[in-house]
Amino acid sequence: MSTPRIAVIGAGSWGTALVKLLSGNAEQVGWWVRRDATIKHITTYGHNPDYISAAQFDVSKLAMSSDIHAVVKNADVLVIAVPSAFLKASMDQLDPSELLGKTMFSAVKGIVPETNQIVGEYLFQHWGVKENDFGVICGPCHAEEVAMERLSYLTIACQKADTAKMMSTALNGRFLKTTLSDDIYGTEYGAILKNVVAVCAGISVGLGYGDNFRAVLVSRAIQEIARFVQAVHPIDRDINEPAYLGDLLVTAYSTFSRNREFGTMVGKGYSVRAAQMEMNMVAEGYYAVKCVHEINSKFKVDMPITESTYRMLYEKMSPLMEMRLLSDRLA
Repeated sequence: MSTPRIAVIGAGSWGTALVKLLSGNAEQVGWWVRRDATIKHITTYGHNPDYISAAQFDVSKLAMSSDIHAVVKNADVLVIAVPSAFLKASMDQLDPSELLGKTMFSAVKGIVPETNQIVGEYLFQHWGVKENDFGVICGPCHAEEVAMERLSYLTIACQKADTAKMMSTALNGRFLKTTLSDDIYGTEYGAILKNVVAVCAGISVGLGYGDNFRAVLVSRAIQEIARFVQAVHPIDRDINEPAYLGDLLVTAYSTFSRNREFGTMVGKGYSVRAAQMEMNMVAEGYYAVKCVHEINSKFKVDMPITESTYRMLYEKMSPLMEMRLLSDRLA
């Protein structure tokens, strides 16, 4: 059996990290990079000037193009790494026929805002992708630590074991290890909800709350995630596995976390808009909390952390007052 040709769609932090990992094992990796100026820079200097520039590439292994049609055509496996807020606009450049016969993996950590769907559901319902041809790449892992070649772990979720093993083999390397799962729904929702919690944790940092409070916040958060994931997709899963609890911990505590940083700025008094402009990066948790809030109007799961974060970000409730109320709920 020939080795599948893999391409990454997106040149943000995770797109950059995944290309670095994949190029370590493959003869060539396709890469859709939106801007020709970025392609020129990477070709000349061997790193992405916009995201985790510490990641150095062997450019002879990269098949970069700003033509998404060409990248998709030349790949058997597509890894989507576009922020969820821009996913639909990126995909709308394609025709569903271009995805026929392709295996799709999502490294997106957010909900498609136009449809309030996780990426898998969006691809199944709007693009005709089959569940057995879809997988999820999730944490616990920060793109920045991949760039630094620090020992990292990823979870590969797919309902077809051979497909999960294929992606595992493509990513495994000297400083990256993978574990396998068949929970394509739970891992996606878990990756989304941990960003919401990280925003809330960051707000607590900005307000001056300490480690003791965040320990309780995160402990309650994994219970909240378990309730929601079980409500939307009830199967037998261990919520303490790295894909769920591990990803929550690294995102809520690490200074590399964009969502935690965004929350910290809000806690310090920045408006949402000012925090977004200052960061110049997408904090998926900001968009996710609104989508989860709307989805939960159907399931009515008890989600005090998510609802509190929603009120602070979208109803402009005082973070100081809201965090006080939340602290009572967490006791």
